[in-house]
Amino acid sequence: MDRRQFLKAIATGTVAAFFDPTTTIVKRALSASYFGLHPFIEAHPEAVFIMKTNVTSKMDSDAKKQAGIDFAFGILTLRDTPGFPLNQQIAIKPNLVGASGRSNEEDGMGIVTDPYFIEGIIERMINFGLSADAIYMREGNWLGDGWCNTEYLTSPYVGVAERTSTHLLDFPTGRNIYDLFLNTMQEGSEIIWKDCPDGVVFRRIGYVAPFNQQDTWLLDIAKFKCHTMGMTSSVKNLQGMCVNPYIHFCEGVDGVKNHPGNVLNDFQPDFDVHTEELYAQHFAGGMPRWDKPGSDVNSGYGMELWAQRMCDSISVTNVGLSIIEGIYGRNGHFFEGPGPGNTAQDFMTNVIIFGKNPFYIDIIGHWMGGHEPGNFGLFHIAKERNLSETINPATIPVYIWEDGAPHLTSLDKLERFDLKTLYLQRNYGGQDEPLYHLVNEPFDYGSPIVIKSIAINLFCGWNMVSCPGDPVISDIATITAGKKVFPFAYIFNPVTDKFDRVYALEFGKSYWFAAGEDTNITLEYYPRYSLSYPLKKGWNMLGSLSCDVPTSSLMTTPPGQIFSFVYCWDTVNKTFSQSYNIKPGDGYYITANSDCTLMMNGSSSSLLSPAIPVESYHKPKSNTLRTEKPNIKLIGQNFPNPFNGSTNIEYTLLNDGYVTLDIYDSRGTRIDVLVNSWQMKGTHLVSWDAGQRASGIYFYAFRTDGFEKIGKMVLIR
Repeated sequence: MDRRQFLKAIATGTVAAFFDPTTTIVKRALSASYFGLHPFIEAHPEAVFIMKTNVTSKMDSDAKKQAGIDFAFGILTLRDTPGFPLNQQIAIKPNLVGASGRSNEEDGMGIVTDPYFIEGIIERMINFGLSADAIYMREGNWLGDGWCNTEYLTSPYVGVAERTSTHLLDFPTGRNIYDLFLNTMQEGSEIIWKDCPDGVVFRRIGYVAPFNQQDTWLLDIAKFKCHTMGMTSSVKNLQGMCVNPYIHFCEGVDGVKNHPGNVLNDFQPDFDVHTEELYAQHFAGGMPRWDKPGSDVNSGYGMELWAQRMCDSISVTNVGLSIIEGIYGRNGHFFEGPGPGNTAQDFMTNVIIFGKNPFYIDIIGHWMGGHEPGNFGLFHIAKERNLSETINPATIPVYIWEDGAPHLTSLDKLERFDLKTLYLQRNYGGQDEPLYHLVNEPFDYGSPIVIKSIAINLFCGWNMVSCPGDPVISDIATITAGKKVFPFAYIFNPVTDKFDRVYALEFGKSYWFAAGEDTNITLEYYPRYSLSYPLKKGWNMLGSLSCDVPTSSLMTTPPGQIFSFVYCWDTVNKTFSQSYNIKPGDGYYITANSDCTLMMNGSSSSLLSPAIPVESYHKPKSNTLRTEKPNIKLIGQNFPNPFNGSTNIEYTLLNDGYVTLDIYDSRGTRIDVLVNSWQMKGTHLVSWDAGQRASGIYFYAFRTDGFEKIGKMVLIR
């Protein structure tokens, strides 16, 4: 697009929607009072990010510390809008166990999270303005009744705490961690109790303060290493937040039952029966390696108990950021492994894996460690308990963090490392798997997540529309851009008996769209095949699923509250018609005899009462035309906006395609080319550094596959 074309686009209204006639450029004093994660990380908790380091030797303390400084500089930001206050209490959980007093020696370094990397992160945080006095590093196994309560005597973390003036051993009560025992710990300042009402094993869990304390930001920094459970990554690392004896997730049923009564009361009374039932269910369902006999943690049953306890704890924990420090990675199990003389081995892997969801981090971490994540029961159980939406690494967006920004990549471009583990060794039933092995047997993840689209014909006048799944783009103004259609819709509110104006689509709801001429719109969505929807007595508007649903299959609780038909709008005859079939993309009215919950499924259910039968029937005309071809869309305005120095532009490609992204000044002169290349499908983030350019209005122009969008950006110095 040259200058003449750009000015023509402005004149014809292409960018009119981006201009606010009341806009005046008012310079703001950027007084940062808060910190937070890079906006792209905050906005994408479903993603995993990888930053590569360049450390040549694990003995190079300065290089490792610099890697921590660089990492924190890239992903932590200061802001003048609410985030976390600079005096926010921060709880850091490194992996600090199992080094037998040798974590500062070469053969023990690969067991713990590298202290110099963490020192670099802390140093950068303090330079940002965070209070050193509010930063705590903790490990439950260091308590006086803990598994390794003398580890602090030789730990390099003591030096880190001294050099950074942060807390490691000391507590606000004046006591040190090695002086604390369960029966003497003070609630609130030394121990934090969290109820676990939905726990399989736990009813209540005790954590070393300030872990899980209100208004505390948790930074989970694990080590890229192997262990009995596979890779001891960010989920397993959080086990060490707990106090003794709750921390012993690996103990069996008998170990739990041997606890004194005051501790046993914090476990579910039927935890053993419930765990046995879940194990039997998973075993029968073919959970990989769950057939290994035994009852300790190195068996299918023992691993079930450990995974359920782990998920209990994660379910009550709010993680600010999860990190796997992989400057160097370790195979084997603590000091033992597949190396010469049955020793563990360290490898210069030079990766930092991070993100918001610890399960997603660990799925990618296991993949990069040479394993197939679908073979680990923990990930299946986490998905089952709604702590994770996937076990398939191919469905997790992965970004390489480089030059201060994320760049979308694919699994096949990630370097993998053969870090062998002793996880559920197959040495039974005639199998002879080595003690240390890769858990890399093929796993069938089933069908991948897909995005579908539906083209909906709109007739001049009013039309009833619904999105037959979770919308990829919900903003109605974006959906109707370039069409003679109102950039909003109306939905009936059965409580007020009035129509409300809305600006975004939601799955399950039906909307009135107004068109000034016959036209069409395209909705992109993630398919949904079931819906539970509250109905009020009287008239209600109802949406659709991703497949046809006969009204005879509709169910209600309490039963029998609806008729066996719905009403749809006949756009040709401008009248309502009864329909016995709910079609994707159409909108409907339904009446209820009383307040109830409607259950709609792709197939009928025999558990709830069906609708009341009615004889009359008229098949309406459908206003939908279905297609499976997804389109490519740009989403989101640049952020921040206004900005001072640099800003980010985020977009999602639903297909691979050629993309150009150019920057123009207010005169229509192209001043920068940010993208001019073929890119893979997924979400991308591109940064523009305005350099020494003057304050004023600038524009970005995004083009791909016949789609074009122009956005306004305001630079304030």
